[in-house]
Amino acid sequence: MVAPGSVTSRLGSVFPFLLVLVDLQYEGAECGVNADVEKHLELGKKLLAAGQLADALSQFHAAVDGDPDNYIAYYRRATVFLAMGKSKAALPDLTKVIELKMDFTAARLQRGHLLLKQGKLDEAEDDFKKVLKSNPSENEEKEAQSQLIKSDEMQRLRSQALDAFESSDYTAAITFLDKILEVCVWDAELRELRAECFIKEGEPRKAISDLKAASKLKNDNTEAFYKISTLYYQLGDHELSLSEVRECLKLDQDHKRCFAHYKQVKKLNKLIESAEELIRDGRYTDATSKYESVMKTEPNVAEYTIRSKERICHCFSKDEKPVEAIRVCSEVLQVEPDNVNALKDRAEAYLVEEMYDEAIQDYETAQEHNENDQQIREGLEKAQRLLKQSQKRDYYKILGVKRAARPRGRGPRSGQASPWDAWRFRAPLLRTRLHICERDRAVPEGGRGPSEKTCYQTVVAGAGAGFGLSCIFWFRTRRRRLKTTAIESVTKADGPFRLIGNNKLKRNL
Repeated sequence: MVAPGSVTSRLGSVFPFLLVLVDLQYEGAECGVNADVEKHLELGKKLLAAGQLADALSQFHAAVDGDPDNYIAYYRRATVFLAMGKSKAALPDLTKVIELKMDFTAARLQRGHLLLKQGKLDEAEDDFKKVLKSNPSENEEKEAQSQLIKSDEMQRLRSQALDAFESSDYTAAITFLDKILEVCVWDAELRELRAECFIKEGEPRKAISDLKAASKLKNDNTEAFYKISTLYYQLGDHELSLSEVRECLKLDQDHKRCFAHYKQVKKLNKLIESAEELIRDGRYTDATSKYESVMKTEPNVAEYTIRSKERICHCFSKDEKPVEAIRVCSEVLQVEPDNVNALKDRAEAYLVEEMYDEAIQDYETAQEHNENDQQIREGLEKAQRLLKQSQKRDYYKILGVKRAARPRGRGPRSGQASPWDAWRFRAPLLRTRLHICERDRAVPEGGRGPSEKTCYQTVVAGAGAGFGLSCIFWFRTRRRRLKTTAIESVTKADGPFRLIGNNKLKRNL
């Protein structure tokens, strides 16, 4: 049941009972308790006053065992149960007290309180009416009259709530039920009714909250666990859905709906867990296939489709497939414009594609929703830096490759390529051009092809001025004539370098 947040608050809620206990000392003597029982009762009372509830409960257990007909022992044990938030356990003890001593109005009044909280309004009213007929004290009479009026009000509100529900006026029904459940906090049926209203109104998480309370208030409540599981499933929370449907099967292994739902959730959960493990291992292509299987397994719940696409977008981004990443991430963002994960992954893909303005826009949008994300902050700074660099002379463009390019055989690409990496990436093309040129020089039947110098000039010019610089490094030990031609290419008036003597270059500022 609902338990107060601390021992102090628990004791505060049962303080009236502690006062009654003090008044009952003389009545204990009338019961003719033996010495051992009296000892347990006194020690339990001291422990209860000190807030040591578990120890006090042990003493009252011993008192009940020592004298099963001692109503004071039952009453004090009920008091501890209430202080511990265990009203279900307290109710039988209070009933036993009333059986043993019919005129014990304090016990009957307290039982009426519990019955009212449980929503058992007719039984609660019966207790309050009997208190009024049993020569109560002034305070007891006022309390009984007040609770009787409250019970009548709850009866009226319940009738209105049921009428509103039957008329499909779920908003009105919720309003009435809210008022009732402020008093009848342990009424499982009313919580289930309000949960149904929340479902009809499209508020599944509020429905889950009520159903969870109902599953604890009512024993063997398989229906509540089944509904909670299906609601979590519709929300895309497969792990919690699986956990709740297992609780249903613990209560009833043969529950048909729970078992059928369990098989579906388990299959989906296994696919998703497998996909996430593949992502952790860097096997992005395999992970993409798994998430495509997730969408095929559950095509009717949109949440799984959008979550799968979000992860596929992530896989494409990490696998450096920017075009595919941008496409899938954009599909996610059409449905969820504020999806931070999709924004970050698409921004990374934009960086690879050298679309810096778009990357900056995505990072800024993501930062609006998560200001403290270091990855977003670093990505934004990188995009801004690259945009600034791109507005200057871009030697990557001169080389004809992207900044993220890597030469063949170097394994996974990581980070930004250096100009030297970019040259190595294009080196096979340059060598091919050189071989073609040299081949064309060997014209059969005594003909003359292009001169050696012309051949090298053609290679350098065809590759762009920036290739001249790269040629210097790549062919410096093999092609002296090419080296000279390259130097000439990059030391033009608008070139990036100038000749400072003996074929040495210095970068122009």
